[in-house]
Amino acid sequence: MEHHAVRRWLSAARRIVVLTGAGISTGSGIPDFRGPNGLWTKNPAAQRTATLRHYLEDAEVRRVAWRNRLDSPTWAAQPNVAHRALVDLEATGRLHAIVTQNVDGLHQAAGSDPGLVIEVHGSMHWARCWSCDDRRPMTDVLDRVRRGESDPPCERCGGILKSDTISFGQALVPATIDRALRMAEECDLLLAVGSSLQVAPVSNVVPRAVAAGARVVIVNGEPTKLDHLADAVVLAEISATLPQLVG
Repeated sequence: MEHHAVRRWLSAARRIVVLTGAGISTGSGIPDFRGPNGLWTKNPAAQRTATLRHYLEDAEVRRVAWRNRLDSPTWAAQPNVAHRALVDLEATGRLHAIVTQNVDGLHQAAGSDPGLVIEVHGSMHWARCWSCDDRRPMTDVLDRVRRGESDPPCERCGGILKSDTISFGQALVPATIDRALRMAEECDLLLAVGSSLQVAPVSNVVPRAVAAGARVVIVNGEPTKLDHLADAVVLAEISATLPQLVG
């Protein structure tokens, strides 16, 4: 499928929903998870810190997780041209929603309306207590880690703190995923960018959009398992390609 056909579809669409995955942020220096150079591809053991059962049961896993959070490249990351291209798309009044699997907050940092961004996997910029649900800025908790608390407990109840993100084995927030799926049913074009489309139920936005009669365009560095549902698949480097498609 030629790029000019995709550009024509995007130009004609009036209710565009964009699904973004880790691939949109690799241009900001944040590694993805499942790609050839992905975090879990290179270090499968890192997945333990993102698995709820291991995190809750093993204090050493939590200590490793807090050290990793301190060193995360995300804190210094800046939005790239792909994030900014979606801000430009929003300015046309045709962007219905951004459904993102990312927890980095770069869409909002680029200037996207937070009301349009649906963070289905949560946000690493917040910490939440597993026991009492107290929620505080992650920067406050990381300051405690820097001061020597290797596994900082909740200051309110003493419970286990974790990043306010969805771990393996943890249920999604029903209202959040329901909203994401509803947006997919209301769009006339779904643009999936930088997602492997392997993680359900978020990946269900693709068949939901198809069932509703929307066109589907997938832009990714590698083929996905849902390419057969798409009207067009663009295999390309996202930062170089997305601004050309939506511009």
